[in-house]
Amino acid sequence: MAQEPGAEPLVRRGEETSRGPTGLSDLATLKALAQPRRQRMLQHLTVHGPATSATLARALGLNTGATSYHLRELARYGFVEEVDRPAEAGGHGRERWWRAVPGDRRFPPRSRQSAEMRLVMDELNHHAYAADLELFEQMQMQMQMQVQAQRQLRTRGVDGEVGEADPWVDAFPYSRGSIRLTLPELRAFFEEYIALLNRYKRPDADTPPGARTVLTRFLAFPAPDAAPDAAPDAAPENRPAPHDRPGSEPS
Repeated sequence: MAQEPGAEPLVRRGEETSRGPTGLSDLATLKALAQPRRQRMLQHLTVHGPATSATLARALGLNTGATSYHLRELARYGFVEEVDRPAEAGGHGRERWWRAVPGDRRFPPRSRQSAEMRLVMDELNHHAYAADLELFEQMQMQMQMQVQAQRQLRTRGVDGEVGEADPWVDAFPYSRGSIRLTLPELRAFFEEYIALLNRYKRPDADTPPGARTVLTRFLAFPAPDAAPDAAPDAAPENRPAPHDRPGSEPS
């Protein structure tokens, strides 16, 4: 979720990507999207694919009445849609299956938002960022537990019972850096990022074995202005100079 330039990461691999950006400026639509439970449901549908209200209720610790209601509201505003039951799914044919509707959804710049819209956007972003960080840490912990379990088995001399290490255990790349840009350059930078994402989106038939959904996030913001009494080119004593050239800061 982001303000313009920004895109809502609800596109799964294999989905259509040819549609252009869609602006979201209707306050009722934004309020519908900002509801915390709906955010969690959308995240689950994005990560795990189509699901029923019962599946979402079990996964998120909600009741089916609540998930059914929130799915209807999300569908009303075009964020989810009903799909056919997947061939590999069990259950009965009366179940309703839902998917997150893909799209490049963009919010108005903050300077064009009303006071009420800013409050809604702040709530939406707060929950979205918190959920992203929670899921990132959860997946890191899950992978680390697998590594530790394998090490313990090897320590006990039961190599025959140790399976292959998960090749995705180190699949958590991230980068921190800074670059000096004009506002038009920042907009161009963002559009190039979206174009890069779209380059890697492909139909299921063209997706190689071993591929899995990877969540990507983009966040950029201007650095604070220097303090009025600070020398413009001098770094504070005993503190590293800021990283202000193109590149990344590996951690």
